[in-house]
Amino acid sequence: MKVKKILVSQPMPAGGVSPFCTLEGKYNVKVVFRPFIKTEVFSAKEFRAQKINISDYTALCFTSVKCIDYFFQMAKEMRVTIGDEMKYFCSTETIANYLQKYINFRKRKVFFGNSGAMSDLMTVVKKHLNESILVIRPESNNEELVDAFDAAGVNYKLGIICKTVSNDFEEGEAFDYDMILFFSPHGVEALKRNFPDWEQGEVVIGCSGKLTAQEIKDAGFRLDIETPGPKYTSLPEAVDDFIKENHKRR
Repeated sequence: MKVKKILVSQPMPAGGVSPFCTLEGKYNVKVVFRPFIKTEVFSAKEFRAQKINISDYTALCFTSVKCIDYFFQMAKEMRVTIGDEMKYFCSTETIANYLQKYINFRKRKVFFGNSGAMSDLMTVVKKHLNESILVIRPESNNEELVDAFDAAGVNYKLGIICKTVSNDFEEGEAFDYDMILFFSPHGVEALKRNFPDWEQGEVVIGCSGKLTAQEIKDAGFRLDIETPGPKYTSLPEAVDDFIKENHKRR
């Protein structure tokens, strides 16, 4: 089957620019950005139910800019003032720089890892073992983070700020794709929930991430494109090569 229509199961990036968009003109395919999942931000009531008093903590930790936005919106809703003495730990410099949207940025109170890897972040955190850290995170995919903080012997608590839910398809919504690309195990779960009788057939499935790849296999689907891998580090690159070869054979 020639690939003509691709479902990218994530939102169109801000600005409407994505590496996947270049495939349309290059191979005359249609690329549709339609996320299987969406984020629901916790209400102030849900956040308070975690028995968290923000003023009890001397530092905040963020691993995404979305969680920064959600947290400061939550703090405003709860009428909580974040003091100037608060310290911040971020997984990357990009995330740390984003804090300037909400705080008076001073290097002596903002710390970040260099690579984005959890081990790199822990190297920074372990230099500040006297801090009491509130880690602002989504509801899911926290195992690696919890293991890392526990192993470091850090005084911390998870502050769950949002959750992932299925972005259900509406009745009659077309599902006629030749290729489906996944970026989260939740997306695979949402596919099964929305289309419990769906059979893959010749539809190409690709993904980014080991956990997502395992979820696809556990669901009984054939995984045709997996990244990162020995040949490709990015999914757009792998998909480009796959379509090029697919069109040659047809």
